[in-house]
This record gives sequence, structure tokens and C-alpha cells, in this order.
Amino acid sequence: MQVTETLNEGLKRAYTMTLSAKELDDKVLEKLKEAQPDVEMKGFRKGKVPLPLLKKQFGQRVLGEAMQEAVDGAMSQHFEDKGERPAGEPAVKMTKEDWKEGDDVEVEMSYEALPEVPEIDLSKIKLEKLVVKAGDAAVDEALGNLAENAQDFKDRKKGSKAKDGDQIEMDFLGKVDGEAFEGGSAEDYPLVLGSNSFIPGFEEQLVGVKAGEEKAVTVSFPAEYQAEHLAGKEAVFDCTIKAVKEPVAAEINDELATKFGSEDLAALKTQIGERLEQEYSGAARAVMKRNLLDALDKKVSFELPPTMVEVEAKQIAHQLWHDDNPDVEGHDHPEIETTKEHTDLAERRVRLGLLLAELGRKSEVEVSDAEMSQAVMEQARQYPGQEREFFEYVQSNPGMQQQMRAPIFEDKVVEYAFEQVKVTEKEISKDDLQKALEALEDM
Repeated sequence: MQVTETLNEGLKRAYTMTLSAKELDDKVLEKLKEAQPDVEMKGFRKGKVPLPLLKKQFGQRVLGEAMQEAVDGAMSQHFEDKGERPAGEPAVKMTKEDWKEGDDVEVEMSYEALPEVPEIDLSKIKLEKLVVKAGDAAVDEALGNLAENAQDFKDRKKGSKAKDGDQIEMDFLGKVDGEAFEGGSAEDYPLVLGSNSFIPGFEEQLVGVKAGEEKAVTVSFPAEYQAEHLAGKEAVFDCTIKAVKEPVAAEINDELATKFGSEDLAALKTQIGERLEQEYSGAARAVMKRNLLDALDKKVSFELPPTMVEVEAKQIAHQLWHDDNPDVEGHDHPEIETTKEHTDLAERRVRLGLLLAELGRKSEVEVSDAEMSQAVMEQARQYPGQEREFFEYVQSNPGMQQQMRAPIFEDKVVEYAFEQVKVTEKEISKDDLQKALEALEDM
């Protein structure tokens, strides 16, 4: 096949590939010869059907396959000879819309080539690894938060009025049109005011009640209420308040520890300390990763595929628009224009993405099947009851597989880079680590 270059500007490439009618015919005959031994036809023994007859019978069917194979082969050979890799799927089209058998095949191919990424000596990059120890104060603070979340309730002084956040114990009987309805009554029911666990408007009317008081609460069931015979109807609940209790933090002792799966308070403190240091370590890694990317970005400069930058800028603009307009779901909104800010950020992301990809390729970083399976399992947990469907969707969707593989690959390349750069540890406070994280969000 003859290949002629028609465009070579920056990273943009275009070629015309011409497959002569004879070359195509030879390719068709070659495929028919390959199939000949297995073909059976009336009047002929298996494998003895003459080629002219095979061509007449199956030529049109084989023609398209032969043409596709010839074009694919020419493209593969072209990239091998040129030593280039396309930044995306090459655009390929036939130049003659009225092509007929016996004509030469002329195909136009265009693409943007991936740039040459300069090599970087990672050993010359210096990074700080922030280290935060989980001290007694941090452990005690976390322990106090656990105790609050595991709060108990104790009786308020006799005659005290119930406040938002208090728990009341009550008997109640609900009626619609003067008739009690199924599921509308209970005895010694504990209700935390402000928990929104009852019909809208119910809990608010019980703020201010006292133990021993009786109160009629009038509410309307929502129009979309699950019980159709009650939906939209007004109901009256006759409530008898038996106790008013205020929230108190659970006592910090061995009993609290057992509630959270630890043997005793000492074991719970150890567990909390380990969890805090894991959190600190994850946050410190995020800071160190950003500093690595900043250092890499300053050290490299190369031409970027325009289409990759344009697509990335549009995605950034679209995401930021939705962040500013959280009430708008889907894509039913005006077209979003990209700005220089979007393009600058897109260029950084594309540049660093290409650089990390090249680092990963040269260092032979790979995402294993086990790592992919783990990632799929973790994401499948977000769809309880539909895990099987999610697995099947991922298996049949190469784009989704790539989307899930990309962050795993990037993290592995970053870990590889961390091993090559010069790292010094710096112990800081939890507050300073928080400031470092907030600084990342402001960038």
C-alpha cells in the first residue's frame, strides 16, 4: 500500500493511503485460499471448490474484510516505521463515496501524535514528607467525639420543658377522621426531638412539653406517603408524655470501649491512635503528591496535543459550572464556554498525565488483575443488590475499565517516583497539616 504524507504541522499528521485494485484482489484471493480447504459445496468434494467459484460465491463478503485488514495493517506498519503513537483514535475515511469493485482504494488518515516527553532525573527532586504523631490530646479529643456520638439520655428535673435534641418517652394514638388507624399507636416510644423521624411538623409541636402532660398533635401526611389510604390526609395524635430526657455524652470507660469492638479503654485508645495516624499519613501523602506534581510541572515543557487540551478544558469548565450550580442535574443547560483559566489548568493536567504515563511505561508499571478486581469490588459496594450487574457492565465496557485503571496506575507511578526522589521527614502538628491541606484546595 502506498502512503503519502499530506500534513505535518506540530503534532498534527495526515496521510493518504492507496491500495491498488490488484493489491486488494490479491488480498481477497489470499483469504479465499486460506478458507478453501474447509469449504464444502454441492458437486465438489470438501476443499476442492475452484477459486473462481469461491470468489463468485463469497468474494463480496470477503472484500470488506480484506479491505479493513489492509488498512489496519498499513496503519500499524506506519506507526512502527515512524516510531509514533497517536494521542487518540486516528480518523480514517475513504475518499471516494462512489467506490466500486475494481477501483483503487484511497483512504485518508489523520491524527495527533503523542509528543516526545523529555526524561527527568527524579533523584534531583527534593520533597518533604510531613509526619504527624497522634498525641494524647488528639486521642482524647477523638475519644470525646465517640462518647458524644454514643450519647445517652437522662431525666431532666421534674417540670422541665422538652428542648430540641431532648428525648421524650410517650404513648400515642393516631386517628384519621376520628378513627384509629393501623400502625398509628405505640407505648413508651422514645423520640428524639429534631431527629425528623416522624411526619413533618410532628416533632416541632412537642417542643416545650413536660412529663405527665397530654397533647394533641395535628399533622397532615405527605401526598406521596407510602400508605396510600393515609396519603395527604390530616391526622390527630393524642400523646401522653411520660418522660423528658436530656442528652449526655456516654461515660468514657471500658463499657464504651466494648460498644466499639475493643476489649477495654486502653485497647480503644490504641485503636484510635492507629486510625488517626493512618488519616494523617493519607493527608500528608496528598500534600507530598501535589508537591511532586508541582516540581515535575516546573521541570518539563513540551508540545501538547491540541485536541487533548481542548477536551480536558471543556470537562474542567463543565465540572466547575456544575459545582457552582449544584441544583442542575444532567446536561440540560446552556453551552459552557471555556476560559483561559480552564485551558491553563487543562494544559497542566495533560502535560502531567503524559509525563506520568511515560514514567510508568519506562519503569514498566502495570495494574494487575488483582488490583483491578479489588477496585471493581470496592465500587460495586456502592450499588447494594446490583453488584452482579455492575461487574457485568465493567467487563463489557472498555472505557469504564480504563476509567477505573487510570487512578490506580497514576498512584503506582507516584509511588515509584517517591522511591526515586530525595525525601526528608518533617514532624509537624495536626493543625499545620490541616493548613497544608487547605492550601491545596485554594490552588
